[in-house]
Amino acid sequence: MKGSVLFAVFISGAFAALLFGGFLNDYFKACLKSGIRRSHLPGESYIQLLEQSDLIDISNTQLRMVSSGKKKKSLDTKEISDLSEALNALNAAKEMVNLNKHRKALRLYEHALALAPRSPEVLNNFGEFLEELNDDLVEADHMFALAIAYSEEDEDNLDRAVANRKRTAVKVEEIDARVLRNIEKKKMLFLNISDNSAALRRAKKEAYFQYVFHTVGIEGNTMSLAQTRSILETKLAVAGKSIMEHNEVLGMDAALKFINQTLVDKLGDITLQDILEIHKRVIGHVDPLEAGIFRTTQVYVGDHVPPPPNSINVLVLRFIDWLNSLEALTLHPVRLAALAHYKLVYIHPFVDGNGRTSRLLMNLVLMQAGYPPVIIRRADRELYYKYLSTANQGDIRPFVRFIADCTEKTLDAYLWAASEYDTSDQEIESDLPPNLIEHEAEQMGRLRRNRNKNLPPRGTFLDFSDSANSDKIIMGEDQFHDDSIILPGAS
Repeated sequence: MKGSVLFAVFISGAFAALLFGGFLNDYFKACLKSGIRRSHLPGESYIQLLEQSDLIDISNTQLRMVSSGKKKKSLDTKEISDLSEALNALNAAKEMVNLNKHRKALRLYEHALALAPRSPEVLNNFGEFLEELNDDLVEADHMFALAIAYSEEDEDNLDRAVANRKRTAVKVEEIDARVLRNIEKKKMLFLNISDNSAALRRAKKEAYFQYVFHTVGIEGNTMSLAQTRSILETKLAVAGKSIMEHNEVLGMDAALKFINQTLVDKLGDITLQDILEIHKRVIGHVDPLEAGIFRTTQVYVGDHVPPPPNSINVLVLRFIDWLNSLEALTLHPVRLAALAHYKLVYIHPFVDGNGRTSRLLMNLVLMQAGYPPVIIRRADRELYYKYLSTANQGDIRPFVRFIADCTEKTLDAYLWAASEYDTSDQEIESDLPPNLIEHEAEQMGRLRRNRNKNLPPRGTFLDFSDSANSDKIIMGEDQFHDDSIILPGAS
C-alpha cells in the first residue's frame, strides 16, 4: 500500500514538473513578444545565423559542411584554363601592390575572383588585400569565410583562412552589432510617432501600395506602381495586362490583410498552419489547386536545387520548431527575420509563391517586434538573388546585412515622411509646371532645364536607393520612375 502511494506521488510530481516547465517556456516566449507596440500592415483604407565567433572553429560549422560529403570533382579543360589565368592575374595583382598601384591591383584581384570564385588561393589573397590595403574588413572576412568553405583537401589554404578569420571575425561582429543598434534607435523613433499623425497614415497607405508593387515585381510582374495602386483601390482591370498579373496583385492584397488582421498581434507561436494560410492567399487567385499545399515534385531555382519533395514536411516542421525556439527568439529581430526568410526560401516548400511567402513571413517577424514592413525594391532584385546565392555557398551574413540595410532605409522613409516642417517664411523653390498654352516651346525647355537643376528636396518623392543611384522625377512629366518611394499626397 505504501509503495503504491509513493509511486502515485512520484507520477504526480513528474507530471506537475513537466506541465510547469512547459508553462514557463511558453511564458518566457510570450514575454519576449509582449510589451511591444505592434507595427501593423495598414489596412486597405491606408499600408540560425552563423555567429562570426563560431566560424573560427571550423570543426563543426555550416561553412565547412558545404564541401563535406562531396567527392572532389576533377576540373575540365575550361576550368583548368580559367584557374591558370586567375593565378596569373593574382601574381600580376601582387606586382601592382608592390608598385603601390592599388587601384590596378584591385581590378586584377576582381578579375581573378571572377575566373575562379572557388579558389581558396584567390580568396585568401584577395581577402588579405582588402583587409590590409582597402580597409574593407567586412568583405575581407567574407572572402576568408568562403576560403574555409572551399578549401576541401587544401589544408595549407584552410589553415591560412582560419588564421585570417581569427583576425577579422570579432571586428566584423562589432561592425554588424553597431548597425543593428543604429536600426534599433530608429525603430524607437518610429514607435514614438503618434498614431494620430496624418502624415504617418498617408505614408502607410503609400507604403502598402509600394510593398505589393515591389514584391510582385521581384517575381517578374510587369504592373507599374500606378497600375498596382489602381487595381487595389478600384478593383478594376488594367488594359494590356494578363489575368495572372492581376491575380498576383490581388493575392498579395489578401495575404497582407490576413497578416494584419490575424497574425501581427498573435502572442503564441507562428504555426505551420499560419504559413500555409499566408501561401494560400498569395497564389490562391493564380493557382488555387496548389495554394497552401506542399509541392510533390522536384523544382529547380537557378543554381539552387531545393530538397526533394519527400523531405519537405520534415524540414518545414524543423523550421517551425526553430522559428519558435528560445534560441531564435533571443536573436535580434532583423537577424531572425532574415534567417526565417532564407531558411523557408531554401526549403522551397511550394511549387510557386515561395519568395513572396518568405518575404511576408520576414515582415511578420519584424512587425511583431515593432518594425514597419520592409520593402525590398524590385530595382534591387539582382542584389537580392545574389545574396541568397551567397548564403547557399555557406555565408549567410551578406544576406542578413542586405535585409538590415532595407530595414534601415524603410525606417528612414517613414521618419522622413512623418516629419513636420515649419512653413513660415519659406522661400519658394518651385512653381507649377510650364505648359504650351502659356509658354513657347523654347521657354518650356529652358524652364524645365532650370527646374531639373534644383528639384524640390521635400514633398516630391522619397527614394530608398543610395544617393548616387537615386531616381529623379521631372516636375510636370506624366511618368515617374517606378522604383521611387513616392510621398503620399505628392503630385
